[in-house]
Amino acid sequence: MEYRSFADLAASITRNSYRLPADVDLIVGIPRSGMLAANMMATHLNLPFVDLESYLAGLRPFVGRTVRDTMRVDGSETPGRVLVVDDSILSGTSMAEVRSRIEAERPGADVTYCAVYAVQEEHPEIDVWLELVQHPRIFQWNLMRHNRLADSCFDIDGVLCHDPADEDNDDGERYQQFLLNARPLLQPGVRIKHLVTSRLEKYRAETEKWLRTHAVDYENLWMLDGVTAEERRRLKLHAIHKAKVYRRTNACLFVESDDRQAVEIAELSGRPVLSVEGQRITWPTSRTDAARTRFQREKGNGQPAGQGLRQGIIQLIRRSPAGAAFVERWRSLRV
Repeated sequence: MEYRSFADLAASITRNSYRLPADVDLIVGIPRSGMLAANMMATHLNLPFVDLESYLAGLRPFVGRTVRDTMRVDGSETPGRVLVVDDSILSGTSMAEVRSRIEAERPGADVTYCAVYAVQEEHPEIDVWLELVQHPRIFQWNLMRHNRLADSCFDIDGVLCHDPADEDNDDGERYQQFLLNARPLLQPGVRIKHLVTSRLEKYRAETEKWLRTHAVDYENLWMLDGVTAEERRRLKLHAIHKAKVYRRTNACLFVESDDRQAVEIAELSGRPVLSVEGQRITWPTSRTDAARTRFQREKGNGQPAGQGLRQGIIQLIRRSPAGAAFVERWRSLRV
């Protein structure tokens, strides 16, 4: 599983722009994701850019007053070489369709076709790529509509909605109001397999009502049962509960809001965790390569992963000052 964030996209363009032709006069972005890459590329190279439809219609790019005098070309004349940009290429079908349209509607134009991320060195549909990123892969800009959500675990607070303020986290009336009125953050465009939250089971009704209000389509809602809010904090059950569900469901990915918890869930489960806060995929730190290999093997045959969760919890108990008190709860948390 590979992941690239907005920051990664900017870094990839900055680091690999030497691969692009030196005589480009105009950059054309393929909507939607290609517009993001084209904008970054045009800004980095100090060139004008337009979207594909505007280019095909013969429209001139608009260049702001503050940068017009500093650009090598300002888009006021017919461009010589045009660079058509998409964020990525996989099968090549979309880029082939774009090429056909440009050849039909702008015959004779000097066009170079580019994708920032490619899966192999040879793609006949493009002339240049900037970085190889293997499949499966997820980008920050397509996460909430990615088909992997159909086999993923998703945190709620800090991902689908904002985290409660300290004064709202009273395990009482203020907290209930937060659950009902929290503002949404990321909006899923496809069905999510598992919503996994450390909210207490007693707040299921409020949680489900919020999800209905905001049209979040999901299959399962996993909540923390059998403990109080104080016990949850004292025993540090957040990551343990999430790792337990992650292993039980054999999901392909866990999306976690908090970077520290993402690391803990990865250690406990032996599986990849996407940190929304850190914008990275975390793996068990002491055995990253082995964990990647094992995870790919397990997802291929659907078999349970064994004893990694048990050993991870034991290690966490040994580091925790509340470890002795937690021993009594260990049996109920076994996978």
